[in-house]
Amino acid sequence: MTDTTSDIRLVVLDMAGTTVADGGLVEQAFTAAARHLGAEPDSMLDHVRATMGESKISVFRHLFGEEAKAQQANKAFEEAYAALVDGGRVAALPGAREAIEELKSQGRTVVLTTGFARTTQDAILAALGWQDLVPLTLCPADAGGRGRPYPDMVLTAFLRTAAADGVRQIAVVGDTSYDVLSGVRAGAGVVAGVLTGAHDAVALGSAGATHVLKSVAQLPGVLA
Repeated sequence: MTDTTSDIRLVVLDMAGTTVADGGLVEQAFTAAARHLGAEPDSMLDHVRATMGESKISVFRHLFGEEAKAQQANKAFEEAYAALVDGGRVAALPGAREAIEELKSQGRTVVLTTGFARTTQDAILAALGWQDLVPLTLCPADAGGRGRPYPDMVLTAFLRTAAADGVRQIAVVGDTSYDVLSGVRAGAGVVAGVLTGAHDAVALGSAGATHVLKSVAQLPGVLA
């Protein structure tokens, strides 16, 4: 294993598709949001799939243009997603909680990040019983409003936890090219893509992943 894996102090993990299985809820909630605005969702779903991992409000700004419509769509999306979460439609991916516990037992600090708004993130954490699993969870608003592919959430985790001496001691893990790009831009020593979500090994590798893993369950072994 390369030297970069030997001294990882901070692990920044994405949620949906990486540690959380949401079974296509993003597309369902997006479809509901588009119809709420009187738009036809089918023509927009390709863009939604391609931009999985990006801050949701950014996606709506691209699709609807004007800010008021984007905010309206985002609110409808969050409400639809929250209703699906409340209906018991999310679950932890196999081995995800165990991987987080093992990373913590290795002495590493773990932070969970998302492109969703805080209300949605909190609903997912509550549904899983993960409110106290990690010391810090971040959404784009917690990092000044810019979500992935910007490095802001990773760097906010670095600053707030003070767990690492430098960015090379950070591992960033996600299932989309946007997750990978945010890790690369942050200067993380390990940027791992996982194959449990939106993007395949080619997309993850093209974005700059240092590792491509079958799932987050492999991560503790890679870093050990």
